[in-house]
Amino acid sequence: MIEKTRIATPAGTFDALASGEEDGREVLLLHGFPQSSLEWEQQLRVLGGGGCRAVAPDQRGYSPEVRPEHVSDYRMEELVGDVAAIADELGWQRFDLVGHDWGAAVAWAAAAAMPERVRTLTAVSVPHPAAFEHARATDEDQHERSRYIQTFRAAGSAEKTLLADNADKLRRIYDWKVPQDHVEHYLDRFTQPGALTAALNWYRAMDLGGKVGPVEAPTLLVWSTEDNAVGSAGVMATEKHVTGPYRLEIIEDVSHWIPEEAPEQLCRVLIEHLLAHRS
Repeated sequence: MIEKTRIATPAGTFDALASGEEDGREVLLLHGFPQSSLEWEQQLRVLGGGGCRAVAPDQRGYSPEVRPEHVSDYRMEELVGDVAAIADELGWQRFDLVGHDWGAAVAWAAAAAMPERVRTLTAVSVPHPAAFEHARATDEDQHERSRYIQTFRAAGSAEKTLLADNADKLRRIYDWKVPQDHVEHYLDRFTQPGALTAALNWYRAMDLGGKVGPVEAPTLLVWSTEDNAVGSAGVMATEKHVTGPYRLEIIEDVSHWIPEEAPEQLCRVLIEHLLAHRS
């Protein structure tokens, strides 16, 4: 059973979805763009029913009460600080960290910054940031796939483009791979005043953060062959940025939206990863 909850931190109060008994194994799930904690609906059910306490917050900018105005407030350091603050408020000294899309980027950075707290890392769709940035700079395929980023970074015009014609371009981002009820939920959120700008500020703050170091935690990277945004170059280079046990799982014929398009496959490999690393 999934419950709504709220998590008070010094930055503000985060809305979240949670599942499982309070004394279960601690798992924190970070969503991507343009989504919310709802993208983890199926994973929350499976984890909560499998002995875990799984919590998925609406991250900075997505939770209405944690929506600062300045682009600099969306630096990676701030996003990682939110992960630590949420875990602190939940009373979690150690926890498993799962992220998709932008949530995966934050999860990589948090795992590198807090090796003593992150028990395991599961990154979905997005490779280690250093591998991804190198691919963007040197791999023509990844360079082409990443062109949309500059569009999203354009202040003001990106919002107008995505929300025009009843949010047609925003709707098309989901590529008809995300459940329709989820899409409508997301669109309802992003048409609220300031919500889309806050989410896009993650892209606008990309160059304001520091570099992400290697990850010590046992790491699972899940990537899909039909991902339009992330090519194979950064994925294949990620292993050299993980010093702990590492596993790459490739899902065939699935798009970027793995948690919602292929929830059973993701749940299977995620549970395997957690069971393999209990300490």
